[in-house]
Amino acid sequence: MTIAHPVRVLLVDDQVLLRDSLATVLGADPRIEVIAGVGDGAAAVEAVRAHRIDVALMDIRMPGLDGIRATEQIVLMAPDTRVLILTTFDLDEFVLGAVRAGASGYLTKDTPPGRLIEAICDVAAGSSALAPGVTGSVLEYLRRAPVPDRSAIAVLTARETDVFTQLAAGRSNVEIGRELHLTENTVKTHVRAVLGKLCLRDRVHAVIFAYEHGLAGSHPSG
Repeated sequence: MTIAHPVRVLLVDDQVLLRDSLATVLGADPRIEVIAGVGDGAAAVEAVRAHRIDVALMDIRMPGLDGIRATEQIVLMAPDTRVLILTTFDLDEFVLGAVRAGASGYLTKDTPPGRLIEAICDVAAGSSALAPGVTGSVLEYLRRAPVPDRSAIAVLTARETDVFTQLAAGRSNVEIGRELHLTENTVKTHVRAVLGKLCLRDRVHAVIFAYEHGLAGSHPSG
């Protein structure tokens, strides 16, 4: 999925200097339009209610309503608004909490500006973004998953199950098409169906779902 307009971004961080710096850096890129900046989670929820926001760039630790609880409220209130966590902390419990709350990405504040801008665009287009070190630690934690529960994907067709297995392995649409001998457009159709049937916001949530249900690395039977 692509977007035909600048990505409308909300900056959420209790440090005014950081918000201003981010606004300057992001606003210099024609693909980004910074709509507003706020200092806490409650103000972020109100800003999303008041404006059409594509991506909320969200800190975690803030006074009052924190970033994880604000993310939960935003994704319920405005399903089209994506949340990208940008924080100092890369602790597993924060990452998992943010993703489970509905965040589509998690980056640390030492992320280079160019990578941050690409991540914002990716998340706005329906993809996801996790810092490399964060990805490994989260998946290692989730490997302590329960016994595989294939009933969790019983709503999928056989072909959708094949696609889900590839998604769980973190493969791109091109790689899935090559593996399953499908065109890229067909893969995109199946991916949308899988995410819709399993009520998942994006690909990173498909990976988390697979690990939580013991399905990562598994293969369809029959």
